[in-house]
Amino acid sequence: MFVRFGYEIGIRCPQPTPMMTYLSVVPERRSCLRREHGPVSSPIVKMEQITDPHGNTCFRMTVPEGDFKLCYDAVIEDDGRLDATDPLADAVPVENLPAEWLPYLAASRYCETDRLGALAWRLFGDVPAGWERVQAICDYVHERLVFSYGYAQAMRTALEAHEDRVGVSRDYAHLAITLCRCMNMPARYVNGYMADIPASEHPAPMDFNAWFEVYLGDRWHTFDAKNNQRRAGRIAVARGRDAADIPLIQTFGKHELTAFTVWTCVETDSALKGSHRASDVSLLTPWFSETWAKHLQDRDRNRH
Repeated sequence: MFVRFGYEIGIRCPQPTPMMTYLSVVPERRSCLRREHGPVSSPIVKMEQITDPHGNTCFRMTVPEGDFKLCYDAVIEDDGRLDATDPLADAVPVENLPAEWLPYLAASRYCETDRLGALAWRLFGDVPAGWERVQAICDYVHERLVFSYGYAQAMRTALEAHEDRVGVSRDYAHLAITLCRCMNMPARYVNGYMADIPASEHPAPMDFNAWFEVYLGDRWHTFDAKNNQRRAGRIAVARGRDAADIPLIQTFGKHELTAFTVWTCVETDSALKGSHRASDVSLLTPWFSETWAKHLQDRDRNRH
């Protein structure tokens, strides 16, 4: 199948400002791209492609004073299969882990392993190490937190999400990553696109999504505490210790976000002849859904 994805992001800067973006498809998926337009900026600026310490493809540029827009639109071929499962995957003893994965056991900006270690061992110490333990962590985080864009806070940590019991996809990922690291399983943060495959009844506007990967056996495995189910059509754009390593855009100076629209959908026309089906509402627009509000109310009621 073909998946169409892209974004339109606008910012306003009071002066010329250096900026980096972490919005490119991960290198191992670039061979699957069938059409690609962008990134294109308005006004046009020089962009330099670089690779960060985590292997992500980034662009850096200097944004001029005033309004600036960055656009991207692409089609990627996907096998349509759900995330792979391996229930027999074992946790690797720390002394046997590849040295390059050891940093994914340590605390990071949003993942306070030192403050959640006791809780993790109390909750999951009796669960068999490996896939079963990671799934138990996903189940716990999925039930612990309530999702809503209205709960988004850029500075919220894993501990704060656990105590507040609310968050967006990055909070689910940060909390699950932290609990995995507490249990001596390397875990890393992933940012990317995810179409509604299988289709969901979630009424919110499309956004970038966060999930996480855990090193079990001899490879990294995909997990998603927010959706807590295997999904198809994931398109990773960056991986890091947590969101601090891979901000979508990072400016080295003040900026105001003026536009933020994302699209991800199954595409029947890989030639990109038609216009993309962008969300009817930007994530900057005040948004309310009676369906989603009722879902939150029912979920909270069932917890008490």
